Amino acid sequence: MAESNIDTPLKRLRNRYRLVVMNDDSYEEVVTFKLSRLSVYIGLSTLFVVLTGLTVALIVFTPLKLYIPGYGSASATRELRQLKMRTDSLEQEMEYRDKYLNDVKKVLQGDASVKLDTTSLNIPATETSTD
Repeated sequence: MAESNIDTPLKRLRNRYRLVVMNDDSYEEVVTFKLSRLSVYIGLSTLFVVLTGLTVALIVFTPLKLYIPGYGSASATRELRQLKMRTDSLEQEMEYRDKYLNDVKKVLQGDASVKLDTTSLNIPATETSTD
């Protein structure tokens, strides 16, 4: 049987290559590396994971996270909530004031559509003690 020269993907990943860095003037070998495609892939993947982890750690554990849109500090969120509550209460007070002023204006103009308060109050009689 004849040997097949078909390279499998795993065999191609494990083939060894030599990377030589040479001085251009003297053609002297400065550094020599023995590499395979698999080792280059693993090295680049590891570098990517480490750089991604360092970037995430830098953002999470430093004040740089405040520059991310939509992310704020806890105190800023608390202050925003308090300001929103204060604004809502002021709006409600303005509505009450406007309604009161409109009612006073109607009364002063003699508008007959003003409804009178006709609710009956049940006031209990005070007991007098006879000694």
